[in-house]
Amino acid sequence: MTMPDPVRPADDDARALAQSLMASARFAALGVLLEDGSPLVTRVAFGLAPQGDPVSLISGLALHTAALRQRPACSLLVGEPGGKGDPLAHPRLSLMCRARFISRQDPEHEVLAAHYLRRQPKAKLYLQLADFTFVRFTVTGAHLNGGFGKAFRLAATDLQHSGGTG
Repeated sequence: MTMPDPVRPADDDARALAQSLMASARFAALGVLLEDGSPLVTRVAFGLAPQGDPVSLISGLALHTAALRQRPACSLLVGEPGGKGDPLAHPRLSLMCRARFISRQDPEHEVLAAHYLRRQPKAKLYLQLADFTFVRFTVTGAHLNGGFGKAFRLAATDLQHSGGTG
């Protein structure tokens, strides 16, 4: 006897919750594979580009940066547990992505910097350091856990906000 798939396709409530988690996140857990194939999860800054794609400002000296340059496939987790109750009852969103580095010479870098600093003004210090650069994440799919019994599979298009995000 086969069990039914507990993960449901996205509905309007799931889309809204996923978009809200992305819009409110200031950091994320980033999962990468190291050169030897070992997994690594680390915390990175998180924001959204003007078009709504996830972005981060990361150091070229970080272990996860080398991993992303070698293998751009990665995962981001946004959504934090609240101060009370079961931490697993709080919503979280796992994003499957491909990373793309934005060089400082790319005109997109200046646009991203201005947009990013509106939400993360303290990042101005990091932008002054030569080893920091933006990484733009192209979402290829997502899984939303909206709490107990509320699991959803989302496509990249389910995460696109209509209108600007900051």
